Amino acid sequence: MKKETRTVVYDDELRIEAYRFEGIVQPFPNHFHEYYVIGFIEDGERCLSCRNQEYTIAKGDIVLFNPGDNHACVQSDDDTLDYRGFNITKEVMLNLAEEVTGKRELPGFSKTVIFDEEVTCYLHPLHELVMKGSCEIGKEENLLLLISLLIQRYGQPFESCIPECREEIEKACNFMNQYFADRIYLDQICRYAGLSKSTLLRAFTKSKGVTPYSYLENIRIGRAKKLLEQGVPPIEAAMQTGFSDQSHFTNYFNRFIGLAPGLYRDIFLEKESTKEETPNE
Repeated sequence: MKKETRTVVYDDELRIEAYRFEGIVQPFPNHFHEYYVIGFIEDGERCLSCRNQEYTIAKGDIVLFNPGDNHACVQSDDDTLDYRGFNITKEVMLNLAEEVTGKRELPGFSKTVIFDEEVTCYLHPLHELVMKGSCEIGKEENLLLLISLLIQRYGQPFESCIPECREEIEKACNFMNQYFADRIYLDQICRYAGLSKSTLLRAFTKSKGVTPYSYLENIRIGRAKKLLEQGVPPIEAAMQTGFSDQSHFTNYFNRFIGLAPGLYRDIFLEKESTKEETPNE
């Protein structure tokens, strides 16, 4: 079996995160991100579920996740997954969209899985340039051309990709976003949203694609990522984001992100160390 390797690089110029997973067999449970994901399947075959639809993804396929799209995947054959991707925050995507369309509005990708050779022609070299830390002008050019093509062919206003939600469900989400670091009980969410437990669970899962507890854990993981990127030790990140202990935090982080919290933090510590060692010209 192919040796497993996981590499993540943050590009300071483009302000995007690139990663490469090779030899992966790990399944990823149903979850979501607060950022855009653009991924490419180098090899392997997986069963993907996203926004309550099922897909089989294989070599050459591109996956597009909008912020908030719930998704899960598992290997569907005896082989392993070889995957490269980009994580792009909504703030950065807003700037990119304005640059290529002239309109300052977030795009929403209408398709989850595409096979588009022209898109691949921009995605693949861009990923290589970011992973090797290139400062070439072609890096930014490829990113703008990639986003331009994706918006042109698969884009629509972001709001069109968000299913209508009942006001009570949005209240529940707001409550969890505000108090994620505290110990939250289902009773508290229900009282704030004005729903019974059974109604909340059914309506929330139908609306968001995940249970309230899973939604809360995703919010905590997203906040923890930002703390780790700032150099906060994993145990402190766990405490500040409401996890009961570091073991629980590590387990969830690895399941959703694919890396242990310490390894993820080291990526950014190494970048800062490199900057400090580089003499001023």
